[in-house]
Amino acid sequence: MQLSHAVTKVLVESDNIEFIEDRDTIRQKIVDILQNLLKEEEQIDLEVRKKIASQKKEILEGSEEWDLLYRRHYSEELKKKGVGMVSER
Repeated sequence: MQLSHAVTKVLVESDNIEFIEDRDTIRQKIVDILQNLLKEEEQIDLEVRKKIASQKKEILEGSEEWDLLYRRHYSEELKKKGVGMVSER
C-alpha cells in the first residue's frame, strides 16, 4: 500500500515523534488501520443504500434527490460512530 509508505515516511521524518517500533512494524499498523477504515466505510455505504432503497417512493441513484439523501444519511451514520464530517468547500 503506497499510502502507508508515504504516511510512515512523514512520521519518521518528523522531529516531534519518537518511535519504539521499527519502521516496517509502523507501516504495517498503518496498513491495518487503513484497511479497517475502508471496511467500515463500506459498511456505512451499504447501510445508507439500504435506507434509501427502503423509501416508499423509488429514488433513482444518481438523481439529485438520491445524492442529497445519500449525503444526509452518510453524515448521520458517521455521527453515530463519532466521526465528524468534513465540510465541502
